[in-house]
Amino acid sequence: MSQAKVDRYKNEKANRKKNMKKQKAKNAIAAACGTVVCIAVVGWIGYSAYGYFRTGDDKSTPTQTEVNLDALSNYISTLHTSDSTAE
Repeated sequence: MSQAKVDRYKNEKANRKKNMKKQKAKNAIAAACGTVVCIAVVGWIGYSAYGYFRTGDDKSTPTQTEVNLDALSNYISTLHTSDSTAE
């Protein structure tokens, strides 16, 4: 082996523990980020599914709403009376 290769090997061997710690830290951070992303995706899918299936329950129990049409009836009746007086 050339002297450059020998020096590079010695340098790598001397820094092997430090490099292993860095690699383990990078792997741990990547695993943590991947876990957070997976949990977020599963949570989002669950929330969307809950909202989708929850809207189906509302259709089985219709809501009855009362509307006051007195003002509209009065307006229409005034139109009919004004038409008959104009002729």
